[in-house]
Amino acid sequence: MSPNASAGGKQHLAHSHAHEEDIPGTVNLNAAEGDDTGYGQALFPVPAEDPNDPLQWSNFKKTMILIICSFYSFLANAALIGPSPYIDLWAEEFNISPTKASELISYPNLAFGFGSLIFVPLYLKIGRRPVMLISLIVFCAGIIGASQCTTYGGLMAARVIHGFGSCVCEALPVQLVNDIFFLHERGERIGYYTVCLCLGTFASLPAGYILAGGYGWRLFFYVEFAFGAALLILAFLFVEETSYDRVSAMLLSMHASESEKASDGIGSQVLTENVDARIPPRKSFAKTLSLWGRVDHDVPFFTMMARSFTYFLVPQALWVIASFGINIGLLALAYSYTFPILITSPPYNWTVINSGLFAIAAVVGYALAVPFTSSSDRLAAYFTKRNNGIREAEMRLGVMLPAMLIGPAGIILYGFAAEKSLPWVVYFVGGAMSYFAAYFYFSFTLAYAVDSYHSNTSEMLIAMNLGKQAISFGFGLKLLTWVTESGYAVVMSGIFGGVLLANNLVLLVFMLWGKRIRRFMSTTWLARLHSSSIKEVVTH
Repeated sequence: MSPNASAGGKQHLAHSHAHEEDIPGTVNLNAAEGDDTGYGQALFPVPAEDPNDPLQWSNFKKTMILIICSFYSFLANAALIGPSPYIDLWAEEFNISPTKASELISYPNLAFGFGSLIFVPLYLKIGRRPVMLISLIVFCAGIIGASQCTTYGGLMAARVIHGFGSCVCEALPVQLVNDIFFLHERGERIGYYTVCLCLGTFASLPAGYILAGGYGWRLFFYVEFAFGAALLILAFLFVEETSYDRVSAMLLSMHASESEKASDGIGSQVLTENVDARIPPRKSFAKTLSLWGRVDHDVPFFTMMARSFTYFLVPQALWVIASFGINIGLLALAYSYTFPILITSPPYNWTVINSGLFAIAAVVGYALAVPFTSSSDRLAAYFTKRNNGIREAEMRLGVMLPAMLIGPAGIILYGFAAEKSLPWVVYFVGGAMSYFAAYFYFSFTLAYAVDSYHSNTSEMLIAMNLGKQAISFGFGLKLLTWVTESGYAVVMSGIFGGVLLANNLVLLVFMLWGKRIRRFMSTTWLARLHSSSIKEVVTH
């Protein structure tokens, strides 16, 4: 539930008495009298009585920020994966092998992940808004540079620059969802962001048809630049700084309330005026356009970079890393590398122009999954109600059970289709199955990890981005060599399908023993290290 205008014309500020229990990821959502609610349960995190608290912003404001950040994720991922139909063209133009040309996809993806090591601590240090604007500028510079390159080395450098510059587009939307949305809204909002992230693979379709119009591969980057520049303008206008010191604001409000309670004999009208007086006014639109964010001098920049690696030891975070890395390695890289080669060879003999049509499988798979975007929030709300208002992080995981098996079945089907030269439609069916299942694992493993360790979201996001891009890089780097030596059935259906199935089955472990794992982790040295580093704005 978001603040709305009251009948008197003043903004309604949301109130809540929800609180986290002793175990991270377990939240008491029982509503007290006067509390605002979502799905009949109290709001969490508890917002400050301040219209400048991002949790108190209007639905329009929050939605615009989510749309802009999500579209940036789509645009950046499109720039990374979209040029995959050009691998053979680049091999011919630069006189290199297709495996070498495919590195123009692999290495920018690696830079995309490792950039988080710098940009995430930076947005904690100087604010989300300035870092997003800087990121967009670097992204646009790299894209326009790529459009002008005439050598393999130059194109690689430009691609790495725009990949590195846009790295924040994956961490920042999750951070902003954590900043501006309540717990009961996060699964659905992260789902919308995931749709945009996933549809980046769709860019290979227009990339192929650019060639059909008689244009070269450079036009792809011109189009990307145009959208990037437009997005930069929208971000400047609408993406307000979301970093907010809620703890300090609530302490001030608490002291003011105690002073009012101590003042006996004051009329109710005077008390109401005092309450209104201590609520600060909403910032003007002009002030929200400031290029400076909320600078936090206490953020240890380099310590945070080092400390993020400890999240590889947190089971929930490690599962997200593996889920994203394996699925990106399979869907964004393995499919993008192999399908254009398979479909342009006998017995299919499609033209290079049509080799990007596999993006249709992604569109179909994600389109079938999108209606389930809010399912995890609703399932968690249902189980919370049955559990006397106590929310457990694992309550959202049940919606992933069908996807647990559908994903591996899809990659197995694709691998055998490639090995046995089955009809081309089999590739699309297998791909659509994989994309459908991946949507659930992208959206809900991430929401689960944020629920479990929301207080350390930023450091966890560094580890997630590093890990998933490193895993996907490993899957894609020598893929074409592997399938040439061992065959598609062995590599795609056997190895990749087996790895994906093993990762997906971990869902059962967390559904059955997730709370025990959280309870155990809360007693370890890792928990003490992470709790001492909390710089987030949630209120306990």
